[in-house]
Amino acid sequence: MKLFQQKTKIQKFDSAKAFVEEYRIGNGDFILASRSAYEAYFAPVGIEAHVEYKGKYGTGEPTDLMINALLSDFRKTGCERIIAIGGGAVIDMAKILVLEGEYSTEQIFKREVPLKKARTLVAVPATCGAGSEVSNVSITELTSIHSKLGLADDSIYADDAVLIPELLKSLPYSFFAASAIDAFIHAIESYVSPRANLYTRMFSRQAMEMILTGFRQILEHGQEYRTELLDDFLTASNLAGIAFGNAGTGAVHAMSYPLSGVYHVTHGEANYQFLTAVFGAYQRLKPDGILREVNVLLAGLLHCEEEQVYTELEHLLDQVMSRRKLREYGMTETEIRGFAESVEASQQRLLNQSYVKLTVEQMEELYRELY
Repeated sequence: MKLFQQKTKIQKFDSAKAFVEEYRIGNGDFILASRSAYEAYFAPVGIEAHVEYKGKYGTGEPTDLMINALLSDFRKTGCERIIAIGGGAVIDMAKILVLEGEYSTEQIFKREVPLKKARTLVAVPATCGAGSEVSNVSITELTSIHSKLGLADDSIYADDAVLIPELLKSLPYSFFAASAIDAFIHAIESYVSPRANLYTRMFSRQAMEMILTGFRQILEHGQEYRTELLDDFLTASNLAGIAFGNAGTGAVHAMSYPLSGVYHVTHGEANYQFLTAVFGAYQRLKPDGILREVNVLLAGLLHCEEEQVYTELEHLLDQVMSRRKLREYGMTETEIRGFAESVEASQQRLLNQSYVKLTVEQMEELYRELY
């Protein structure tokens, strides 16, 4: 039985310039980047490479149409090394570029074609949440079904993950908060996954501790204090990525996908809507087992009794970033049952990795509770 693997080499640099020089980035390299991060930190270095901005292909989370357009541009360049600089959307899109063949995104995500790695990928996160730089997972919205679908395959691991804390300096607070909460969700969901073990939980635990400690410091000193903690949050996101890359995420992610697919809510914010509701359901359905271990850990970090951990967690995170009711995104009451059924139909990979595999009726109840 496989316990743990980490295929991606992880490096850290003090500056974008140091990274570019070490990796000798230039002619023959294909760079996919978020425009803001690239123009602020990489353009001044003067790189001679083929550069495309993620915004050229669309806004928000990746769709199959966006990745198809990117694939078309990339295949014309003949580049053999891909540098992805940005958040999870950028890195997830870049992962598909490493694959051999001329297949469409839908064929790839539905596994209708062989998946074989043919190119090198260097992933440089510019947010502190996705963890995509060290996972074998890519997420896209399949427009034909209006829901997200995940591809988990070792062929799309990045060869190198490069951490540069300075890239987070210009990240607006709202993006910082949403991505950091997403990293926390990666850590806690992977901790209680049936695929988790001693090795993966070590990474999950450290990530949760670093993120909650950092949030408490920010709430004490103010939002701008986050600039003192960028290294901690980027590292925590990376640790959580290693954890969920091995153990997987669960029902929180599964239930968020229709919200993102239909109403284009960003990944971290969509996940945040379901965190405490799902774990509250776990507490009611199966209070013993590994969940008890998480509750003890959270009680110590939140300075509360075990019975109050999800109430206190919700109170803390709502101060970091306020949540909205699902109806405020445009969701209608008539969609509740359909959302639950779509998760049941398309997200079995995630539901099977959940602490408790929720039924359609249980998910419908949670959607209704949050509506």
